[in-house]
Amino acid sequence: MGRFARRKGVASVTEQALYDLSPALRLMGMGLVVAMGPLAWLWLRGRGQSPARRLQALTLLTLFLTFDLVLFGAFTRLTDSGLGCPDWPGCYGKASPVGARAHIAAAQQAMPTGPVTHGKAWVEMVHRYLATGVGVLIIVLALATWLQWRRSRVAQGQRADGSASIVHPGWPLFTLLWVCAQGAFGALTVTMKLFPAIVTLHLLGGVGLLVLLAAQAERYRQAAGAPAELLGHGTRTLLWAAALMVGVQIALGGWVSTNYAVLVCNTFPMCQGSWWPAMDFAQGFELWRPLGTSADGSPLEFRALTAIHYTHRLFAYAVFALLSGLAWRLHQQGRLARQRRWIVGLAALQLVTGLSNVVLDWPLVAAVLHTGGAAALMTVLTWALCASRAASQFDSKTIAARAIPTSAGGLKT
Repeated sequence: MGRFARRKGVASVTEQALYDLSPALRLMGMGLVVAMGPLAWLWLRGRGQSPARRLQALTLLTLFLTFDLVLFGAFTRLTDSGLGCPDWPGCYGKASPVGARAHIAAAQQAMPTGPVTHGKAWVEMVHRYLATGVGVLIIVLALATWLQWRRSRVAQGQRADGSASIVHPGWPLFTLLWVCAQGAFGALTVTMKLFPAIVTLHLLGGVGLLVLLAAQAERYRQAAGAPAELLGHGTRTLLWAAALMVGVQIALGGWVSTNYAVLVCNTFPMCQGSWWPAMDFAQGFELWRPLGTSADGSPLEFRALTAIHYTHRLFAYAVFALLSGLAWRLHQQGRLARQRRWIVGLAALQLVTGLSNVVLDWPLVAAVLHTGGAAALMTVLTWALCASRAASQFDSKTIAARAIPTSAGGLKT
């Protein structure tokens, strides 16, 4: 009987651990608290505006806070705070480090410079609170867009030019699914102990979220009547190529950071005194493996880390050259002036912060700005793509027809 009671007690404890949703509910409550401030400010500021304007403002606000989240995620990773709370979604089953003081203190006493300290626990949990707050904003955006879409379809249908005044609700719905997947990768980052592939995918998911929100914000701008700029097919192709290469470079940079390979080359432009140092690309780009080891459990060799770092550096030359060519072409054609200035400024920021990471021993400010600059660059390229379209043959003829000869023999448009 006693043995049966003990088994029953163990089973009940296990069942309680498996189905205890209180940490997740508390985390959602904290996310709601974080989101309430921006939502209240937006409601007060947007009184009297059209529904489309309010939804555009909500999209831009969510985009801004998502960018802040990406920056804080970089800060979390770079301060080694990713395992500050080694469970998920709470911290030792509590909603905040306050309730987990005893557990954190014991872990910190056992390993004072280890991954769990009071400071690192707070950094990790604030990151989770911000992420949940962004999730709440995206839920509100999806619901508000769907409701307004229904009202618009029933009351007005479509505008006279055939375009809807509200972004299709499929956009924010897909964004909501994306952020749910991003939350799952955040959980795997902790439970899989900073597995490099998972951490890199988590970074790419954050950048992808910025891309989705930037596209929706620009669609609202055009729905309000702002025209898209016309680009030649060559310039448009160059813009797409720049976005693709920046995306690949962000993935390579995430792979460098998550494998802690930044300082294996601490000189520029050469690495380890050579233009082509000893490298092991096969082991360096073995994607599915734990942190610091190869798939077979052997330690990751220095040559593999060198390959990771140097690939990112070499690809950066190509990306910088492509962005410079794109900016020059846009300048010559007088197109996308605001986006062009942002591209030039952010490319310069990436150059300066990338060099600072190498020659100044990876300073925290430069490292965070390097991640933020990459995310901002991808956002601006998305903005440029959505704010423009390829000029058709009809558009080219229309532009040419506007040129009329003047009495002096010149042209005026």
